[in-house]
Amino acid sequence: MNSFLENVAQDIINKYGTDLSRTAVVFPNKRASLFLNGYLAKKAGRPMWSPVNTTISELFRSHSSLSVADPIKQVCDLHKCFVNCTGIDETLDHFYSWGQLMLSDFDDIDKNMADASKVFANVADIHELDDVSYLSPEQVETIQKFFSNFSADHKSELKQRFLKLWNNFYAIYTAFNERMASQNLAYEGALYRQVATDESVDFELDRYLFVGFNVLQKVEQTLFTRLMKQKKAAFYWDFDQYYVSKNGQNDNEAGHYIASYLQTFPNELDNNDPAIYDNWRLKKDIVFISSPTENAQGRYVSKWLKEGQRIAEGRKTAIVLCDENLLKTVIHCLPDEVEQANITTGYPFSQTPIASFVMSLLTLQTNGYIPHSDRFRLKEACNVLTHPYTKYLSSKSMEKFMSLKKKPVYYLTRKDLSVDDGATLLFGKLPYSGELPLTACIVKWLLKVLKALAAGSEQAGYDDQLFQEALFQTYTMVNRIDTLIEAGDLLVDVNTLERLLVQLIQTTSIPFHGEPAVGLQIMGVLETRNIDFDHVLLLSCNDGNMPKGVNDTSFIPYSIRKAYDLTTIDNKVAIYAYYFNRLLQRAKDITILYNDSANDTSTGEMSRFMMQMLVESQHDIKQEKLCFELNSIKNQPHPIPKNAEVMHRLFARFDVKCRLDKKADEPLLTPSAINKYMRCPLQFYYTYAAGLREEENPMDADMMRRLFGNIFHEAADTIYKQIEDKNTGRVSEKTLQFVIKSKTIIEDAVDKAFNLVLFKLENNDKRQEYDGLQLINREVIITYLRRLLTIDAQLAPFDVVGLEVDVATDLLVDCGDGTTFTTRLGGRIDRIDKIAGNRIRVVDYKTGRDNAMAMNVMDDVFDPRKRHSDYYLQTFIYSMIVSESPKLNPAHLPVGPALLFIQTATGEEYDPTLKFNKQRLNNIQTVADELKVMLSDKVNEIFNPNVAFTPTDNLDTCSTCPFYNLCF
Repeated sequence: MNSFLENVAQDIINKYGTDLSRTAVVFPNKRASLFLNGYLAKKAGRPMWSPVNTTISELFRSHSSLSVADPIKQVCDLHKCFVNCTGIDETLDHFYSWGQLMLSDFDDIDKNMADASKVFANVADIHELDDVSYLSPEQVETIQKFFSNFSADHKSELKQRFLKLWNNFYAIYTAFNERMASQNLAYEGALYRQVATDESVDFELDRYLFVGFNVLQKVEQTLFTRLMKQKKAAFYWDFDQYYVSKNGQNDNEAGHYIASYLQTFPNELDNNDPAIYDNWRLKKDIVFISSPTENAQGRYVSKWLKEGQRIAEGRKTAIVLCDENLLKTVIHCLPDEVEQANITTGYPFSQTPIASFVMSLLTLQTNGYIPHSDRFRLKEACNVLTHPYTKYLSSKSMEKFMSLKKKPVYYLTRKDLSVDDGATLLFGKLPYSGELPLTACIVKWLLKVLKALAAGSEQAGYDDQLFQEALFQTYTMVNRIDTLIEAGDLLVDVNTLERLLVQLIQTTSIPFHGEPAVGLQIMGVLETRNIDFDHVLLLSCNDGNMPKGVNDTSFIPYSIRKAYDLTTIDNKVAIYAYYFNRLLQRAKDITILYNDSANDTSTGEMSRFMMQMLVESQHDIKQEKLCFELNSIKNQPHPIPKNAEVMHRLFARFDVKCRLDKKADEPLLTPSAINKYMRCPLQFYYTYAAGLREEENPMDADMMRRLFGNIFHEAADTIYKQIEDKNTGRVSEKTLQFVIKSKTIIEDAVDKAFNLVLFKLENNDKRQEYDGLQLINREVIITYLRRLLTIDAQLAPFDVVGLEVDVATDLLVDCGDGTTFTTRLGGRIDRIDKIAGNRIRVVDYKTGRDNAMAMNVMDDVFDPRKRHSDYYLQTFIYSMIVSESPKLNPAHLPVGPALLFIQTATGEEYDPTLKFNKQRLNNIQTVADELKVMLSDKVNEIFNPNVAFTPTDNLDTCSTCPFYNLCF
């Protein structure tokens, strides 16, 4: 079976010979011409003069004195016309998307040669339109129905807003066309209309052969008719009798347009030749496959290609993407046997690293820059420093980033960041600063950065083709904006520029370069026009993808569009029906996949065209389901046995004799470590045996939350050290009330704590500049401290025994294999105080909520499933150590554990002393013996070589574990 283009080539050679130098072959798109040339050479069998191959767009443009304006300039000029005509001072970035929609409407009006003054007739004056003779009765009725809806009720706000805009549309249309024409420019529709209506336009070639068209707009029909009258036009229609009947009547929406054109623009090929136009009836292997996901379809590509001769037959095999977002998945899933592939659809520019680099640079100059202080915010600066492409500009960028991680400075000067020439370019003064508007300076700066990036990457030998193409596209895009700004066409502020670039990035794609006529073809739906394949794999053929984007988004209502023969939703469905059927009509091997899972963007239904095939087609269509064996794999990380190496690491970390570098009284085994073991022994292993730890990132917004408690503790310690009696430790109510009322003491303590904990500045009382989140946290900490002091004022006077006190006691560990060693059990206590009644409290500040579960028996304290059992165990251990410490409790007073939850600490009778078995535990010694036994058993288990470090089965623990990825 010959393809359509082979039949066209044969007919051209038969009728016009091999001298086609005065012949133009016109296609809907460019790709088909490459295939036709090959067929012409093959059919001629000897040297020949090739025809002029062009597209319909190029044909119109080459016969006009006007040029099609840059798309951005079109919107910018339209925006100016809109503001002048309506008086609505809409910003360009808000106008941009619906400016594109307005342009689309204007384009549609001109390509269908409608009278804009009548399309945009003033609703208030509709009854004054006397001449409607050019409209059919049905069209008149449609228009009257539309306008009657508005005359019935003018009070609706939506109607009022629409009417205000609608009544200005014709003025905007006229002003915009005049503005474009004065610059010798036009949008595409206006240019087409000018060529179609200008009888003086000379089409100089002998003949124009129009190949493979489907829907013809009025401008194209007008041009075709003129060339026919001049006997210069011939037409080659691509269809099948399955959807276009032999008598020219329309039997199927796919053939709606061609059926109506065959009489007006007769086909050069024989409409009744079954070899050309009756291929749907031939035997075809058709399979419909439902898939659970989009990516599963991409993975199926490899399997499909390896079957039969699909890879070997190269360009006769096509993978067609109804959803072009599948492109990356499909490319990654191509099997190694595919040596050549031609990709016709573009790679999304928004998914390239260069796009993120540009956005990081823009954010640096907008959200990341503080004009009044001429400094940059840490987060935005670090986003630029750590971008993979920054290394091609600055060799010291990562070194600077690492220094900021160790000692963060949240507001950075240009001098701080300009560590070398490349960094100076990124963070230095903008070019022409002060001479040009800020927007123009930023754009010129971006151009300089992109040039430097090109030079730096070349010097580094980085020759990735996608990078180079993306860089070229970026430079072209930014340079186009620069040209428009210089010409005064684009007048925007910095934020609008950022939003405009976001829109351009999201709508730009990067073309792939290759030999179109060689190898496997990976295509979008529109690229398949006029080209035939033997093997077709159609992916993501869901309703919503095929037909694609079937909606009537327009400022012109459907009824008006229909009345004036503009493009409607009906036209779009018919066009895609043709694309679908034409693609498959000559194929022998057809596999169509669709996603059967419903979600926010898909109904999970096959395309309506597939359903139509099932109902109307005579073919035996197989229906299958794509199933991947999905076994539920539970979290089963392997236990870590305590071999000799692991035990050696544990002894080195916890055995007093092995820790010669440690102070004699410094704790080695903390309650936090024991709690970590009880939550997940494997987490204990990663932390204390393997020596892993979660790295703090000062640019991470979550870090502020993690450091919140540390800053509070540090500030509280500072305040109490200031107000306690230096000899007795006594704190009076009067002193506390003075601090509460003071406007500076608490604030200064908090600022000092921020300097020490967050900014890593020791012995520095100067308040640093905070960002928004830090300011909020500062105020919350100040509020918490006042609440703490208020609670303590109710208790005063009391004596402070110690603040931020390190406590430790020796603990003998029995490893269970005859080995014993001594470790130091202990940690740091927030506060030890002595209150009335000669009772000592071990107080642990908590800035979270008091949602601890009641502890009734000692088993609860050692049960990690009990909420905040770790808090209990920690204060119990600390209280036991203090109770038995001659230094901290020489009088052997009762010692009770206390958890002071600042958020929920209210009421005059508030007492943070913990309850155990529903009674306040004022003396830890009442439970000390039981605590010691259970504590010793748990610690002995930790160091027992016969007990492996096993993973927890509590997924809540896993969800917050920093080592989660090591297990899953």
